[in-house]
Amino acid sequence: MIVVTGSTGALGGAVVDRLLEHLPPEQVVATARDPRRAAHLSGRGVVVRHADYGDPASLRTAFAGAEQVLLVSSNDPTGDPVEQHRAAIDAARQAGVGRVLYTSHQGAAPDSPFVPARTHHATEQLLETSGLAWTSLRNGLYAHTLPAVVGPWTTTGVMTVPADGPVSWTSRDDLAVGAAEVLLSTRPYDGVVTLTAGAAPTFTDAAEQAAAVVGHPVRLEVVDEETWVAALVAAGQPEMRARFTLGIFRAAAGGFFAGTDPLLGRLLGHEPATAADALTAATAAAAGPRAGATAAAGR
Repeated sequence: MIVVTGSTGALGGAVVDRLLEHLPPEQVVATARDPRRAAHLSGRGVVVRHADYGDPASLRTAFAGAEQVLLVSSNDPTGDPVEQHRAAIDAARQAGVGRVLYTSHQGAAPDSPFVPARTHHATEQLLETSGLAWTSLRNGLYAHTLPAVVGPWTTTGVMTVPADGPVSWTSRDDLAVGAAEVLLSTRPYDGVVTLTAGAAPTFTDAAEQAAAVVGHPVRLEVVDEETWVAALVAAGQPEMRARFTLGIFRAAAGGFFAGTDPLLGRLLGHEPATAADALTAATAAAAGPRAGATAAAGR
């Protein structure tokens, strides 16, 4: 039996969908803080259990009988994610789980400028000393965030960033398939496993790719960090969120997201989606309403 936490989230839900293509539903358990939100899964025959990282007793019950648990990293903004992960790992050990797989992040390191990467590193240390069999899936940065973090380039023709550096932007859908394939594999993946797209373009490269997508020049503008933060705040973004995102650029400039690994492509059976694919999707989404209005005017 495989337990997937965070099953009502985008990644966890996609993993469950992939598992159900290969396993009978009674072999998959989906957990959620609010099981009512997972009614669509129980309707498909999946066992749905309550699990809250802030409630260790619920975790022990949710993990009971599991051969494997996919521990999707906490996104609770009010809690301490390392302590929440500690509680989940302890619960897995107490429940006799055979293996814990954790959704970590490429560049997980104690000195990363990107705060979640430090959380992931600390969680990996907990797994290493847990006595459990474990796998840490170091996922590439989600590619669908690329078009958003570089500003309104589809209308201005300018990508504005506070630093440049390589990032292995990776499709969340591809990562969900990769995680499911690791869970389904007959061979164990022990320790750290890196799942990324096949390339790590810089933001300069991304601007060139964007220009090819839209058919006109897209310029990269690198500005001072405080100027960049101030512009986001002026546009309505909370300063805390802007400074959180700043960590992505600092980590990129430091090379924390530069590595790539062919494993994800092997798990998929084809090349992973690229940063250019994410830019193409963003361009289509931006053009959609305008294209629809044009079509309507012509009728």
